Amino acid sequence: MSGERHGSAWHVGEELAARYADGLLTETDDWSVEKHLESCGACASRVSRAVRAGTAGAELAEIRAAVLGDTRAASPAGVKEAASPRAHSLPTGTRRPRRGRLLWAAGPALRGPWTLALLLVAAGAVGLGKAGGYEAARPLLLALAPVLPVAGIALSYGRHADPAYELAATSPSGGLRLLLTRAAAVLAVCVPLLTVAGLLLPGTLSAGHGGPVPYETRVPGAAAWLLPGLALTLASLALTAFLGCRTATLLVGGGWLLALVVPTVAGGDGPGHLTERLTEQISLYFDGAAAQTGWAAAIALSGAVLAVRRSSYDHLEKA
Repeated sequence: MSGERHGSAWHVGEELAARYADGLLTETDDWSVEKHLESCGACASRVSRAVRAGTAGAELAEIRAAVLGDTRAASPAGVKEAASPRAHSLPTGTRRPRRGRLLWAAGPALRGPWTLALLLVAAGAVGLGKAGGYEAARPLLLALAPVLPVAGIALSYGRHADPAYELAATSPSGGLRLLLTRAAAVLAVCVPLLTVAGLLLPGTLSAGHGGPVPYETRVPGAAAWLLPGLALTLASLALTAFLGCRTATLLVGGGWLLALVVPTVAGGDGPGHLTERLTEQISLYFDGAAAQTGWAAAIALSGAVLAVRRSSYDHLEKA
C-alpha cells in the first residue's frame, strides 16, 4: 500500500483514495486507511471526494437527496438545525464521536439484557455463597463462566441480533474485524466480573451432601475457567465461518453444558451427590497439565482456522 508522507506522518494520497473508493484494496489495507481516517480530517475529506467522484458517486448522491427529502418532509425545523454550521461544530475536547464508535463496536449484547444477566449470575453466586452459605455456588459459577462469553457473542453479531447488521455487512470493517472486536468487548466484561465473583466464594466443599462419610473436595481456582472460556469463545468464532454465528454459538455452548450435565446426572451415587459429581467434572476439565494443554491446543487450532478462513467473514452476513 502506497501513500504520501509529510515529514514523519503518513497520509492517504489521491491514488490510494481512488483505489479505496473503488474497492481495490486488500482487507488489511482497507483497515489501515480507515484507522487513519478516524484521526485525520484532511485525508477523510480527500477520500470523501474520491468516493463522490467514483463509480458509486451518482448512486450515493441519489440516496442522499432521497434521505434529505424525506427528512425535510418529516421535520423541516430539524433539517435547518442540522444544516447550520453551529450544529456541526463540536466543542474542543468533545468525545461524542468516539463514544458513538465505541458503542457500535461493543455491540448489542453490552447494551442489552445480556449484561444484566451476567451481573445477576455473578451477584447471585456471591449472594448464595456468602449470605446463604451455599457451598456449591462456586462450582456452579465455574460451570457457567466459560459459556457466558459465547452467549454474549451470539447476542452481539449477525442479522438475528444486530439491528445495524446491514451497515456492518457493507463496511470493510464488518467482517472478522468487527466479530473479533465484539468478542473482545464481551470478554473484557466477563473476565474481571466472573473472576472476582469466584474469588469471593469458598474454594472447598467441607461436608458430605447425602452421605455419612465427611469429605473435603477442593474446587478449582477462581481463574481456572479463563483458558476454557477463551477456547470456547474462539471455537465459536472459528465455527461461525462455516455455520453462521447463531448456529456456531448454540453448538459450542450447548455442547459444553451437555458435557457437564450428562456425566453429573448420570452418576450412580444418588441426587444427594450432584454437587460432588459436578465439582469432579469441573476438576476433570479444568485442573491438571493435560486439561490445560488440551485447551491451549484448541485455542491454537481455532486461531489457525480464523486466519485461514478470514476472507469468508466478509460475506458472512451479506447472503
